[in-house]
Amino acid sequence: MKIKQLLLVAVILSAANSGWAQEKAPATETRPLTLKEAVDLGLKNSHELKNSAAKIDEATAALREAVEQKLPGAKASGSYLRLNSANIKLRQEQDNSGGTPPDEPTKAPKVSQAMYGLLNLSLPIYAGGKIRYGIESSRYLAEASKLDADFQKEEVAQNIVEAYINLYKAKAAVELVKDNLAQSQQRVKDFTNLEKNGILARNDLLKAELQASNTELTLLDVQNNWELANVNMDLMLGLPTTTRLEPDSSIAEAAEAVMPLEDYVQSALKGRKDISALSLQRKATETGVKIAKADKYPSLALTGGYVALDVPKVLTVTNAVNIGVGVSYDIASLWKSKSKIQQAEARSRQMIQNEAIVGDQVVLQVNQSYLNLLSSRKKIEVYAKAVEQAQENYRITKNKYDNSLATTTDLLDADVASLQAKLNYVFAKADAVVAYDKLLQTAGMPVQ
Repeated sequence: MKIKQLLLVAVILSAANSGWAQEKAPATETRPLTLKEAVDLGLKNSHELKNSAAKIDEATAALREAVEQKLPGAKASGSYLRLNSANIKLRQEQDNSGGTPPDEPTKAPKVSQAMYGLLNLSLPIYAGGKIRYGIESSRYLAEASKLDADFQKEEVAQNIVEAYINLYKAKAAVELVKDNLAQSQQRVKDFTNLEKNGILARNDLLKAELQASNTELTLLDVQNNWELANVNMDLMLGLPTTTRLEPDSSIAEAAEAVMPLEDYVQSALKGRKDISALSLQRKATETGVKIAKADKYPSLALTGGYVALDVPKVLTVTNAVNIGVGVSYDIASLWKSKSKIQQAEARSRQMIQNEAIVGDQVVLQVNQSYLNLLSSRKKIEVYAKAVEQAQENYRITKNKYDNSLATTTDLLDADVASLQAKLNYVFAKADAVVAYDKLLQTAGMPVQ
């Protein structure tokens, strides 16, 4: 009976441990992913773009604030005052009919409280152009923030492309190293049989085993790189980090036509969002100069108001409505506004130079991206020949080894050279995809 109870407890504990392990082990979802899907999903979940959207909202609100300066202003105030026993003397002019003599005080009431209320309205008519220029400057900055967001979107898309290609390269490396490891392990088996039969020296078997061990370590490294690239891609796309992504294996096969360099340069100078944003920011600083100069002019406003006053037993005022025109002029602005104008003009000159600097940088970036693309495509041709040469070298070395004309070291070196050539070729094709999309991004064209 005790044995049955112990077995039952063991089964329960085993089931509990199994359930706990299943809870702890996260479920892994495998998801095929094309480059276009990655870009769309990454743009949708990008924290950088959400931050840019918040900046657009801020600039739009600033524009509304500038427009609201045209609306009338209204202020209301009121007070209730509690007074002590104030001494109040009321005097009145002499009455020709024989009334109270002049300067003779009348009996004043006792005042212990007072109340009043004020309502003032003001509608700006002219403010030296400050309101109009303020709206104009805010509109430029709002449009610039939208262009900055568009440029940020292009950069995020390029980062997603690069992360996707890194994932593709990591997966391709794992597959190539796995194939090479299987080949190395089979060689070890063949050499083991030869060594047992006394045909192969023990030292040659050890060399083959060492290469297999090194290949196995290389496989661990490339698998770690694949896992890290997968997690990085999941984070960029807003997916659970347990999602296993399968990149499109044909992504590196297509080769788009390349236009002349000058076409990309002209496209960048005309279509880059960051250049357009700088142009709008420069216009905003030019408007800032006008705002600074507007301090020299007077302000004119239509004013109106209402007053109510109540001093019990003494005075009551109601229905006291007033309307008029108010003029204000800060005379000190004649000598104080000069420094403000100089600062605004300096900011405007800075923006002009920044725009020129960025223009030169853009031309340099396009040239660099163009040369990188040409270099990447040339590398594909070179590495394709290298793969053929490495495979042919391995075939010849294998034939020589089988006929005792080459050493084991020669055979193993040829095998490593073949693997390295295949990796270089795959990486070169993937890098060419990144280089082409980078050229499009620097030229202000939509990333493919």
